[in-house]
Amino acid sequence: MILHLGMFVQSPERANMGAMLQRLESLDTPIKVAIIGIGSAGKGLLYQTGITPGMECVAIADIVLDRATSAAAAFHREFRVVHNAGELQDTIQKGLLAVCQDGELLAQCEPVDVVIDASSSIAGGGCFAIAAIENKKHIVMMNAEADLIFGPYLMHLAEKNGVVYTSCDGDQPGVIRRLIDDIQLWGFKLVMAGNIKGFLDRYSNPTKIAPEADKRGLDHKMCASYTDGSKICVEMALVANAFNLKVARPGMYGPKAEHILDIPELFDLDSIYSDRGPVVDYVIGPEPKGGVFVVGYCEDPYQQSMLAWFPAQLGDGPYYVFRRPYHLISIEAMQCVAEAFLDHEALLQPKYGFQTNVYCYAKRDLKAGEELDGFGGYTCYGMIENCADNVEDPGYPICLAENVTLNRDVPKDRKILMEDLDVDASRFDVKLYQKAVEHSNAR
Repeated sequence: MILHLGMFVQSPERANMGAMLQRLESLDTPIKVAIIGIGSAGKGLLYQTGITPGMECVAIADIVLDRATSAAAAFHREFRVVHNAGELQDTIQKGLLAVCQDGELLAQCEPVDVVIDASSSIAGGGCFAIAAIENKKHIVMMNAEADLIFGPYLMHLAEKNGVVYTSCDGDQPGVIRRLIDDIQLWGFKLVMAGNIKGFLDRYSNPTKIAPEADKRGLDHKMCASYTDGSKICVEMALVANAFNLKVARPGMYGPKAEHILDIPELFDLDSIYSDRGPVVDYVIGPEPKGGVFVVGYCEDPYQQSMLAWFPAQLGDGPYYVFRRPYHLISIEAMQCVAEAFLDHEALLQPKYGFQTNVYCYAKRDLKAGEELDGFGGYTCYGMIENCADNVEDPGYPICLAENVTLNRDVPKDRKILMEDLDVDASRFDVKLYQKAVEHSNAR
Protein backbone atom coordinates (compact mmCIF):
# COMPACT_ATOMS: atom_id res chain seq x y z
CA MET A 1 0.00 0.00 0.00
CA ILE A 2 1.51 3.36 -1.07
CA LEU A 3 0.33 6.55 0.58
CA HIS A 4 1.14 10.09 -0.51
CA LEU A 5 0.63 13.28 1.45
CA GLY A 6 2.56 16.53 1.45
CA MET A 7 4.78 17.21 4.45
CA PHE A 8 4.10 20.04 6.87
CA VAL A 9 7.32 20.96 8.68
CA GLN A 10 7.40 22.65 12.06
CA SER A 11 9.03 26.04 12.42
CA PRO A 12 11.97 26.24 14.83
CA GLU A 13 9.83 28.38 17.17
CA ARG A 14 7.02 25.82 17.23
CA ALA A 15 9.45 22.98 17.85
CA ASN A 16 11.00 24.74 20.82
CA MET A 17 8.59 26.12 23.38
CA GLY A 18 11.53 27.00 25.59
CA ALA A 19 12.77 29.39 22.92
CA MET A 20 9.30 30.97 22.73
CA LEU A 21 9.27 31.47 26.49
CA GLN A 22 12.66 33.21 26.32
CA ARG A 23 11.43 35.46 23.55
CA LEU A 24 8.35 36.43 25.53
CA GLU A 25 10.42 37.09 28.65
CA SER A 26 12.71 39.39 26.67
CA LEU A 27 9.95 41.62 25.25
CA ASP A 28 10.23 45.27 26.24
CA THR A 29 6.48 45.73 25.76
CA PRO A 30 4.01 42.91 26.40
CA ILE A 31 1.61 41.67 23.73
CA LYS A 32 -1.69 43.44 24.39
CA VAL A 33 -4.59 40.99 24.24
CA ALA A 34 -8.36 41.59 24.22
CA ILE A 35 -10.74 38.72 25.01
CA ILE A 36 -14.34 38.59 23.79
CA GLY A 37 -16.58 36.20 25.71
CA ILE A 38 -15.90 35.49 29.39
CA GLY A 39 -17.50 32.09 29.77
CA SER A 40 -15.50 29.08 30.95
CA ALA A 41 -12.85 29.38 28.22
CA GLY A 42 -12.70 33.18 28.28
CA LYS A 43 -12.22 33.30 32.03
CA GLY A 44 -9.39 30.79 31.67
CA LEU A 45 -7.79 32.97 28.98
CA LEU A 46 -7.96 35.99 31.27
CA TYR A 47 -6.15 34.04 33.97
CA GLN A 48 -3.56 32.64 31.57
CA THR A 49 -2.62 36.03 30.11
CA GLY A 50 -1.95 37.14 33.67
CA ILE A 51 0.67 34.44 34.34
CA THR A 52 2.31 34.17 30.89
CA PRO A 53 5.43 36.32 30.46
CA GLY A 54 5.13 38.89 27.69
CA MET A 55 1.31 38.85 27.71
CA GLU A 56 -1.11 41.41 29.05
CA CYS A 57 -4.88 41.29 28.78
CA VAL A 58 -5.95 44.92 28.50
CA ALA A 59 -9.68 44.50 27.79
CA ILE A 60 -12.48 41.96 28.08
CA ALA A 61 -16.08 41.93 26.84
CA ASP A 62 -19.15 39.87 27.54
CA ILE A 63 -22.82 40.52 26.81
CA VAL A 64 -23.45 39.63 30.46
CA LEU A 65 -21.47 42.45 32.06
CA ASP A 66 -21.55 40.91 35.54
CA ARG A 67 -19.81 37.83 34.20
CA ALA A 68 -16.91 39.95 32.98
CA THR A 69 -16.64 42.11 36.09
CA SER A 70 -16.83 39.03 38.33
CA ALA A 71 -13.96 37.40 36.44
CA ALA A 72 -11.85 40.54 36.73
CA ALA A 73 -12.54 40.73 40.46
CA ALA A 74 -11.82 37.02 40.94
CA PHE A 75 -8.31 37.51 39.54
CA HIS A 76 -7.76 40.74 41.49
CA ARG A 77 -7.54 42.89 38.37
CA GLU A 78 -8.22 46.58 38.79
CA PHE A 79 -10.83 47.37 36.15
CA ARG A 80 -13.19 50.00 34.86
CA VAL A 81 -16.42 49.51 32.93
CA VAL A 82 -16.28 51.43 29.64
CA HIS A 83 -18.91 52.36 27.07
CA ASN A 84 -17.06 53.98 24.15
CA ALA A 85 -13.70 54.09 22.38
CA GLY A 86 -12.47 57.09 24.32
CA GLU A 87 -13.13 55.50 27.70
CA LEU A 88 -11.62 52.24 26.47
CA GLN A 89 -8.33 53.78 25.37
CA ASP A 90 -8.09 55.97 28.45
CA THR A 91 -8.58 52.97 30.73
CA ILE A 92 -5.89 50.94 28.97
CA GLN A 93 -3.45 53.87 29.06
CA LYS A 94 -3.97 54.10 32.83
CA GLY A 95 -3.03 50.45 33.22
CA LEU A 96 -6.50 49.27 34.20
CA LEU A 97 -8.44 46.38 32.67
CA ALA A 98 -11.22 47.73 30.44
CA VAL A 99 -14.51 45.83 30.75
CA CYS A 100 -17.51 46.25 28.46
CA GLN A 101 -20.39 44.45 26.76
CA ASP A 102 -19.47 45.34 23.17
CA GLY A 103 -17.00 42.90 21.61
CA GLU A 104 -16.78 44.94 18.43
CA LEU A 105 -15.56 47.92 20.47
CA LEU A 106 -12.61 45.85 21.71
CA ALA A 107 -11.87 44.53 18.22
CA GLN A 108 -11.49 48.10 16.95
CA CYS A 109 -9.33 49.34 19.83
CA GLU A 110 -6.03 50.86 18.64
CA PRO A 111 -3.73 49.68 21.50
CA VAL A 112 -4.80 46.01 21.14
CA ASP A 113 -2.40 43.65 19.30
CA VAL A 114 -4.32 40.36 19.36
CA VAL A 115 -8.05 39.69 19.75
CA ILE A 116 -9.26 36.31 21.00
CA ASP A 117 -12.88 35.45 20.22
CA ALA A 118 -14.05 33.07 22.95
CA SER A 119 -17.71 33.97 22.55
CA SER A 120 -20.44 31.48 21.67
CA SER A 121 -22.14 33.80 19.18
CA ILE A 122 -21.69 32.55 15.63
CA ALA A 123 -22.83 35.69 13.80
CA GLY A 124 -21.16 37.79 16.48
CA GLY A 125 -17.91 35.90 16.00
CA GLY A 126 -17.91 36.79 12.32
CA CYS A 127 -18.58 40.43 13.16
CA PHE A 128 -15.81 40.57 15.78
CA ALA A 129 -13.29 38.93 13.46
CA ILE A 130 -14.02 41.34 10.61
CA ALA A 131 -13.70 44.33 12.94
CA ALA A 132 -10.37 43.05 14.30
CA ILE A 133 -8.93 42.27 10.89
CA GLU A 134 -9.98 45.55 9.31
CA ASN A 135 -8.38 47.36 12.24
CA LYS A 136 -5.12 45.45 11.72
CA LYS A 137 -5.42 43.13 14.73
CA HIS A 138 -4.44 39.49 14.70
CA ILE A 139 -7.50 37.35 15.44
CA VAL A 140 -7.42 34.03 17.31
CA MET A 141 -10.63 32.01 17.16
CA MET A 142 -11.76 29.98 20.15
CA ASN A 143 -15.24 30.19 18.61
CA ALA A 144 -15.12 27.01 16.52
CA GLU A 145 -18.54 27.47 14.91
CA ALA A 146 -17.80 30.96 13.55
CA ASP A 147 -14.31 29.76 12.61
CA LEU A 148 -15.77 26.94 10.51
CA ILE A 149 -18.65 28.69 8.77
CA PHE A 150 -16.90 31.98 7.93
CA GLY A 151 -13.27 30.81 7.91
CA PRO A 152 -12.39 30.92 4.20
CA TYR A 153 -13.56 34.53 3.88
CA LEU A 154 -11.96 35.66 7.14
CA MET A 155 -8.67 34.02 6.13
CA HIS A 156 -8.80 35.91 2.82
CA LEU A 157 -9.58 39.17 4.59
CA ALA A 158 -6.68 38.67 7.02
CA GLU A 159 -4.26 38.01 4.15
CA LYS A 160 -5.48 41.17 2.44
CA ASN A 161 -4.93 43.23 5.61
CA GLY A 162 -1.56 41.73 6.53
CA VAL A 163 -2.62 40.12 9.81
CA VAL A 164 -2.99 36.57 11.12
CA TYR A 165 -6.28 34.69 11.30
CA THR A 166 -6.02 31.38 13.14
CA SER A 167 -7.85 28.75 15.15
CA CYS A 168 -6.80 28.70 18.80
CA ASP A 169 -4.42 26.28 20.42
CA GLY A 170 -5.58 24.09 23.30
CA ASP A 171 -8.85 23.09 21.66
CA GLN A 172 -8.85 19.78 19.81
CA PRO A 173 -8.23 21.10 16.25
CA GLY A 174 -5.11 23.01 17.25
CA VAL A 175 -3.75 20.13 19.33
CA ILE A 176 -4.40 17.68 16.47
CA ARG A 177 -2.53 20.00 14.11
CA ARG A 178 0.59 19.86 16.29
CA LEU A 179 0.35 16.08 16.48
CA ILE A 180 0.05 15.85 12.68
CA ASP A 181 3.11 18.09 12.38
CA ASP A 182 5.04 15.70 14.60
CA ILE A 183 4.27 12.44 12.82
CA GLN A 184 4.82 13.91 9.36
CA LEU A 185 8.14 15.36 10.46
CA TRP A 186 9.04 11.84 11.60
CA GLY A 187 8.21 10.39 8.16
CA PHE A 188 4.85 8.75 8.87
CA LYS A 189 2.02 9.14 6.36
CA LEU A 190 -1.18 10.56 7.80
CA VAL A 191 -4.12 8.16 7.52
CA MET A 192 -6.55 9.47 10.14
CA ALA A 193 -6.79 12.54 12.35
CA GLY A 194 -8.93 11.65 15.32
CA ASN A 195 -10.79 12.93 18.32
CA ILE A 196 -11.77 11.06 21.49
CA LYS A 197 -15.26 11.40 22.89
CA GLY A 198 -16.66 10.13 26.16
CA PHE A 199 -20.37 9.89 25.37
CA LEU A 200 -22.81 10.47 22.50
CA ASP A 201 -26.55 11.16 22.58
CA ARG A 202 -27.81 12.63 19.30
CA TYR A 203 -31.04 13.73 20.96
CA SER A 204 -29.60 15.62 23.90
CA ASN A 205 -31.02 19.10 24.48
CA PRO A 206 -30.52 21.99 26.94
CA THR A 207 -33.11 20.63 29.39
CA LYS A 208 -31.87 17.06 29.31
CA ILE A 209 -28.23 18.04 29.79
CA ALA A 210 -28.82 20.77 32.40
CA PRO A 211 -27.71 18.79 35.50
CA GLU A 212 -24.41 17.80 33.89
CA ALA A 213 -23.87 21.27 32.45
CA ASP A 214 -24.45 22.85 35.86
CA LYS A 215 -21.85 20.57 37.46
CA ARG A 216 -19.27 21.88 34.97
CA GLY A 217 -20.44 25.49 34.96
CA LEU A 218 -21.23 25.29 31.24
CA ASP A 219 -23.90 26.93 29.11
CA HIS A 220 -26.74 24.44 28.60
CA LYS A 221 -26.90 24.78 24.80
CA MET A 222 -23.15 24.50 24.42
CA CYS A 223 -23.05 21.41 26.62
CA ALA A 224 -25.89 19.86 24.58
CA SER A 225 -23.84 20.43 21.41
CA TYR A 226 -20.98 18.45 22.97
CA THR A 227 -23.30 15.58 23.83
CA ASP A 228 -25.28 15.42 20.56
CA GLY A 229 -22.09 15.22 18.46
CA SER A 230 -22.45 18.57 16.72
CA LYS A 231 -19.37 20.05 18.40
CA ILE A 232 -17.04 17.19 17.52
CA CYS A 233 -18.22 17.41 13.91
CA VAL A 234 -17.35 21.13 13.81
CA GLU A 235 -13.94 20.47 15.38
CA MET A 236 -13.08 17.76 12.89
CA ALA A 237 -14.34 19.84 9.97
CA LEU A 238 -11.81 22.52 10.97
CA VAL A 239 -9.05 19.90 10.82
CA ALA A 240 -10.30 18.50 7.50
CA ASN A 241 -10.45 21.93 5.88
CA ALA A 242 -6.93 22.75 7.07
CA PHE A 243 -5.33 19.55 5.79
CA ASN A 244 -7.47 18.58 2.77
CA LEU A 245 -8.99 15.59 4.57
CA LYS A 246 -12.36 13.92 4.09
CA VAL A 247 -14.85 11.83 6.07
CA ALA A 248 -15.47 8.18 5.27
CA ARG A 249 -19.22 8.64 5.78
CA PRO A 250 -21.60 11.39 7.02
CA GLY A 251 -21.10 12.02 10.73
CA MET A 252 -17.94 9.85 10.77
CA TYR A 253 -17.91 6.30 12.15
CA GLY A 254 -17.18 7.02 15.83
CA PRO A 255 -16.99 3.42 17.09
CA LYS A 256 -16.81 2.54 20.78
CA ALA A 257 -13.33 1.41 21.81
CA GLU A 258 -12.04 -0.27 24.95
CA HIS A 259 -8.46 0.90 24.38
CA ILE A 260 -6.87 3.49 22.14
CA LEU A 261 -4.69 0.85 20.45
CA ASP A 262 -7.84 -0.94 19.22
CA ILE A 263 -8.31 1.78 16.58
CA PRO A 264 -6.63 -0.07 13.66
CA GLU A 265 -8.99 -3.01 14.29
CA LEU A 266 -12.11 -0.82 14.50
CA PHE A 267 -11.65 0.85 11.12
CA ASP A 268 -10.98 -0.75 7.74
CA LEU A 269 -8.11 1.66 7.15
CA ASP A 270 -6.97 0.06 3.88
CA SER A 271 -10.34 0.56 2.18
CA ILE A 272 -10.99 3.96 3.79
CA TYR A 273 -7.67 5.31 2.54
CA SER A 274 -7.99 3.85 -0.95
CA ASP A 275 -11.52 5.29 -1.24
CA ARG A 276 -11.12 8.70 0.43
CA GLY A 277 -7.47 9.26 1.26
CA PRO A 278 -6.69 10.52 4.76
CA VAL A 279 -9.79 11.17 6.86
CA VAL A 280 -11.03 12.61 10.13
CA ASP A 281 -12.97 10.47 12.60
CA TYR A 282 -13.33 9.76 16.31
CA VAL A 283 -13.75 6.99 18.88
CA ILE A 284 -15.92 6.81 21.99
CA GLY A 285 -14.75 5.88 25.48
CA PRO A 286 -11.32 4.26 25.08
CA GLU A 287 -8.79 3.86 27.87
CA PRO A 288 -6.79 5.91 28.66
CA LYS A 289 -9.54 8.56 28.49
CA GLY A 290 -9.41 11.95 26.83
CA GLY A 291 -7.27 13.71 24.28
CA VAL A 292 -6.81 13.29 20.55
CA PHE A 293 -5.00 10.89 18.23
CA VAL A 294 -3.65 10.45 14.74
CA VAL A 295 -2.99 7.25 12.82
CA GLY A 296 0.28 7.18 10.90
CA TYR A 297 1.35 4.60 8.33
CA CYS A 298 4.82 3.11 8.03
CA GLU A 299 5.70 -0.08 6.13
CA ASP A 300 9.50 0.28 6.26
CA PRO A 301 10.98 -2.87 7.90
CA TYR A 302 13.75 -0.99 9.70
CA GLN A 303 11.41 1.60 11.17
CA GLN A 304 8.95 -1.12 12.16
CA SER A 305 11.71 -3.04 13.94
CA MET A 306 12.69 0.10 15.84
CA LEU A 307 9.10 0.77 16.86
CA ALA A 308 8.75 -2.84 18.04
CA TRP A 309 11.30 -2.40 20.84
CA PHE A 310 10.68 1.23 21.73
CA PRO A 311 8.85 1.45 25.08
CA ALA A 312 6.11 3.65 23.58
CA GLN A 313 2.90 1.72 22.92
CA LEU A 314 1.87 2.64 19.37
CA GLY A 315 0.47 -0.66 18.07
CA ASP A 316 1.91 -3.40 15.89
CA GLY A 317 1.89 -1.51 12.59
CA PRO A 318 1.85 -0.73 9.78
CA TYR A 319 -0.83 1.59 11.23
CA TYR A 320 0.51 3.29 14.36
CA VAL A 321 -1.64 5.23 16.82
CA PHE A 322 -0.08 8.42 18.19
CA ARG A 323 -2.01 9.95 21.05
CA ARG A 324 -2.00 13.26 22.89
CA PRO A 325 -3.76 12.38 26.18
CA TYR A 326 -5.00 15.89 26.95
CA HIS A 327 -6.01 19.23 25.51
CA LEU A 328 -5.92 22.10 27.95
CA ILE A 329 -7.99 24.75 26.15
CA SER A 330 -7.11 28.18 27.58
CA ILE A 331 -3.95 26.94 29.31
CA GLU A 332 -2.35 26.08 25.97
CA ALA A 333 -3.69 29.06 24.04
CA MET A 334 -0.88 31.51 24.64
CA GLN A 335 1.62 29.90 22.26
CA CYS A 336 -0.51 30.53 19.17
CA VAL A 337 -1.14 34.12 20.35
CA ALA A 338 2.62 34.61 20.56
CA GLU A 339 3.22 32.93 17.18
CA ALA A 340 0.65 35.19 15.53
CA PHE A 341 2.18 38.37 16.94
CA LEU A 342 5.90 37.53 16.90
CA ASP A 343 6.16 35.32 13.81
CA HIS A 344 3.08 36.22 11.79
CA GLU A 345 2.30 32.51 11.85
CA ALA A 346 -1.11 30.84 11.99
CA LEU A 347 -1.57 27.55 13.82
CA LEU A 348 -4.59 26.32 11.85
CA GLN A 349 -6.48 27.84 8.91
CA PRO A 350 -8.96 26.54 6.27
CA LYS A 351 -6.26 26.45 3.59
CA TYR A 352 -8.31 24.05 1.46
CA GLY A 353 -11.63 25.85 1.84
CA PHE A 354 -14.79 23.87 2.48
CA GLN A 355 -13.69 20.29 2.02
CA THR A 356 -16.26 19.46 4.70
CA ASN A 357 -19.11 21.21 6.48
CA VAL A 358 -21.59 20.32 9.22
CA TYR A 359 -25.25 20.00 8.22
CA CYS A 360 -28.52 19.87 10.17
CA TYR A 361 -30.38 16.64 10.96
CA ALA A 362 -33.73 16.58 12.76
CA LYS A 363 -33.62 15.63 16.45
CA ARG A 364 -37.33 14.81 16.39
CA ASP A 365 -40.20 14.93 13.93
CA LEU A 366 -40.39 18.57 12.88
CA LYS A 367 -43.43 20.33 11.43
CA ALA A 368 -43.75 23.00 8.76
CA GLY A 369 -43.74 26.43 10.40
CA GLU A 370 -41.38 25.40 13.22
CA GLU A 371 -38.24 27.45 13.75
CA LEU A 372 -34.84 25.79 14.08
CA ASP A 373 -32.98 26.79 17.23
CA GLY A 374 -29.47 26.04 16.06
CA PHE A 375 -26.39 24.59 17.65
CA GLY A 376 -27.08 22.53 20.78
CA GLY A 377 -30.82 23.23 20.70
CA TYR A 378 -34.00 21.15 20.69
CA THR A 379 -34.59 20.79 16.95
CA CYS A 380 -31.43 19.60 15.18
CA TYR A 381 -27.99 18.06 15.53
CA GLY A 382 -25.02 18.42 13.19
CA MET A 383 -23.29 15.82 11.00
CA ILE A 384 -20.02 16.45 9.17
CA GLU A 385 -20.05 15.59 5.46
CA ASN A 386 -17.80 16.00 2.46
CA CYS A 387 -18.97 19.07 0.55
CA ALA A 388 -18.41 17.24 -2.72
CA ASP A 389 -21.01 14.68 -1.59
CA ASN A 390 -23.50 17.39 -0.65
CA VAL A 391 -24.21 18.78 -4.13
CA GLU A 392 -27.22 16.81 -5.32
CA ASP A 393 -29.37 17.39 -2.21
CA PRO A 394 -27.63 20.26 -0.41
CA GLY A 395 -28.08 20.33 3.33
CA TYR A 396 -28.37 23.39 5.51
CA PRO A 397 -25.32 24.24 7.67
CA ILE A 398 -26.02 23.94 11.38
CA CYS A 399 -23.91 27.00 12.12
CA LEU A 400 -26.58 29.10 10.35
CA ALA A 401 -29.57 27.31 11.86
CA GLU A 402 -30.72 29.94 14.38
CA ASN A 403 -34.18 31.37 13.68
CA VAL A 404 -34.88 29.82 10.27
CA THR A 405 -38.35 28.43 9.54
CA LEU A 406 -39.25 25.08 8.03
CA ASN A 407 -41.58 25.20 5.03
CA ARG A 408 -42.35 21.45 5.16
CA ASP A 409 -42.33 18.57 7.64
CA VAL A 410 -39.03 16.82 8.29
CA PRO A 411 -38.97 13.41 10.02
CA LYS A 412 -36.62 12.58 12.85
CA ASP A 413 -33.00 11.87 11.80
CA ARG A 414 -33.51 13.11 8.24
CA LYS A 415 -31.07 15.62 6.83
CA ILE A 416 -32.61 19.11 6.68
CA LEU A 417 -32.16 20.42 3.14
CA MET A 418 -31.83 23.97 1.88
CA GLU A 419 -35.19 23.56 0.15
CA ASP A 420 -36.88 22.64 3.45
CA LEU A 421 -36.31 26.14 4.84
CA ASP A 422 -37.28 29.73 4.24
CA VAL A 423 -33.98 31.55 4.66
CA ASP A 424 -33.56 35.32 4.71
CA ALA A 425 -30.72 35.81 2.25
CA SER A 426 -30.11 39.34 3.58
CA ARG A 427 -29.11 38.10 7.07
CA PHE A 428 -25.57 39.07 8.07
CA ASP A 429 -24.47 35.50 8.83
CA VAL A 430 -26.00 34.10 5.63
CA LYS A 431 -24.33 36.77 3.49
CA LEU A 432 -21.00 36.23 5.23
CA TYR A 433 -21.26 32.48 4.66
CA GLN A 434 -21.86 33.08 0.95
CA LYS A 435 -18.64 35.12 0.86
CA ALA A 436 -16.87 32.22 2.57
CA VAL A 437 -18.20 29.79 -0.07
CA GLU A 438 -17.03 32.09 -2.88
CA HIS A 439 -13.53 32.31 -1.45
CA SER A 440 -13.49 28.58 -0.78
CA ASN A 441 -14.35 27.88 -4.41
CA ALA A 442 -11.69 30.35 -5.54
CA ARG A 443 -9.07 28.28 -3.73
